[in-house]
This record gives sequence, structure tokens and C-alpha cells, in this order.
Amino acid sequence: MAISLSKGSTISLTKEAGPIRLTNILVGLGWTTTDTPGVEFDLDASALVLGQDGRVLSQGDFVFYGQEQDSSGAVRTLGDNLVGGDGQGDDEQITIDLDKLPQAAQRVLIAVSIYEGEKRGQNFGLVGSAFIRVVNAANGQELARFDLTSGASSETAFAFGELYRDGAEWRFGAVGDAYQGGLGGLVSTFGVNVG
Repeated sequence: MAISLSKGSTISLTKEAGPIRLTNILVGLGWTTTDTPGVEFDLDASALVLGQDGRVLSQGDFVFYGQEQDSSGAVRTLGDNLVGGDGQGDDEQITIDLDKLPQAAQRVLIAVSIYEGEKRGQNFGLVGSAFIRVVNAANGQELARFDLTSGASSETAFAFGELYRDGAEWRFGAVGDAYQGGLGGLVSTFGVNVG
């Protein structure tokens, strides 16, 4: 059974996986949206592969709907769901091959942003039942889950959680931090050049 986390808490994914060696992870993200008359919600999952300094290793280490894998091929998005969320299962997914990640990769930050949120008058105050879950792809075991409580009103991007190295272990942390400026505002904080 998955460990349910609260904001700021962490868990050892390596220990939770037990005797099955943790090599491939599926990150599932889901949400529900409040209808905005005439305009559909489009939320997008993204991942940033970060070094010790908290910045992307390179511009190729930002994964989103426009760049479906990182420079090592370890982190991949499994497609862009162009319509809101109905609260049934994962709306978008990201896979991470831990063995393929370069040694310099210390963290993989997983975020969700609202496409053209500011232009469309949409924000995370209109998003509910958001969650991130981490699954051991080897056996389908859900290792951790973080259900985000609101905490955002006018923000258009949210860092849901992060995987990070801790010695020989991989851990997961429930982040839950909101950002202004949509995807561009969030990723520029971590060294991605937005142009």
C-alpha cells in the first residue's frame, strides 16, 4: 500500500520497493478542473533534471509537451492530455529510468502548469483533487502518493514533488509549491532559458 505524504514530507522509495530493485519509476499526475465557460483547461506535466546546484544540467534536461525526453533519454513524458481532468486516474504520466540518469543528476522535479493560464483567466484555485503518485514500474506497486490541498489561488504552475538521491537511495519529497508565470515562470527559476 502506498504511503500517503503531506507537504514537506519525504520517503525512501528504495526501502518501500523492498526486495525488488528500483530501476524504473512511473509518475502519475491527476486533477479535476472547474469549468470555465467557453475555454477548456489544458494542464501539462513537466520534469526538470537538476544538478547539485538546483539548476537543470543542460537546456536538454527539461521535459514537457514540446520536448518529450531529457538529454539522457532517462526521463520521458507519455503524452499530453489536452483536456482538463475528470478525477479518474492519471491525467498525465512521466517515466524515469534511474539507471540511465547521469550521476550529476541529483533531483528530478515534477511540475504541472496550466497552458496559457493567465491569458485564459485560469489558475490553480480552479483545480481540485490534484495528486502525484510514484509507482515501481517493475511490478506496478504504488510506493508513494501526495494529494495536494489547495494552497494556490492565482498561480498557474505547481511543483508537485521531486525524486532525489540520498547516498545509494532514491527518495521522494512532497513539494507542493506554487509559481506565478505559468510554465515559463517555474522553469526559469531552475535555469531553463525561456525565449
